[in-house]
Amino acid sequence: MGTDNYILQIEELSKSYDKKIFALKDFSYRLESGKICAVVGESGSGKSTLLKLIAGLERSDYGQINMGNQILCNDQIHLSPQKRPVGLVFQDFALFPHLRVKENIAFGLAPGSHSKIEQMLKAVRLEGYEDRFPSELSGGQEQRVAIARSLVREPDLLLLDEPFSNLDTNLKSELRHEIKRLIKDLGLSMIFITHDIYDAMDIADEIIFLKEGKIVRQSPIADIFKAVKDKYVQENMEELKRSAETILSMIPK
Repeated sequence: MGTDNYILQIEELSKSYDKKIFALKDFSYRLESGKICAVVGESGSGKSTLLKLIAGLERSDYGQINMGNQILCNDQIHLSPQKRPVGLVFQDFALFPHLRVKENIAFGLAPGSHSKIEQMLKAVRLEGYEDRFPSELSGGQEQRVAIARSLVREPDLLLLDEPFSNLDTNLKSELRHEIKRLIKDLGLSMIFITHDIYDAMDIADEIIFLKEGKIVRQSPIADIFKAVKDKYVQENMEELKRSAETILSMIPK
């Protein structure tokens, strides 16, 4: 497969905050255009550091990130976040509480972007909510506003930080599929980080397991149950199996 089919290329990316312990170490990965990748790992595994490096919020110690033919960072180059074709949605959504939905989405846009805002409201299915404040929305609706605010700037890649962790269990499945529909309809690519393997299994095309800043397994979702050697990945698979068996046992026969 040629490099033109990849939206993102990362080579030996590394980051240490204290110059002693690496939060991310020799991370190499290529994301195919139009695909969704889930990065699974416990707290401190390097997930958030990875997103910050791709978004340009942190500088790497070494390594390189390319999007298409554009270098985002290497030893000499560090593009600022606003110059990168990347959208980032934070875990807490980071909406402005004093701004209405339409104003949150339009924040930072040039004047005269009304039609783009209308299109994005329709895409995230929030027509009729444009004049509400964040405090008048559900958690799922707030997340959609945050996503719309990122997508209205037309990024090529969307990054989501633990997108489902603040949502009620009943909303998680619905929102996962809403986001997948949106990404696929718009022809975008996405990376999201999570500690919950269910999130990854439900909507991702491929999955990366991170532990102590290193990739312990990378696999298409279709191959996830094939032979696994790493203990951490095995534990995730076993927990998934136990949960599925518990649910099945509760179904009346």
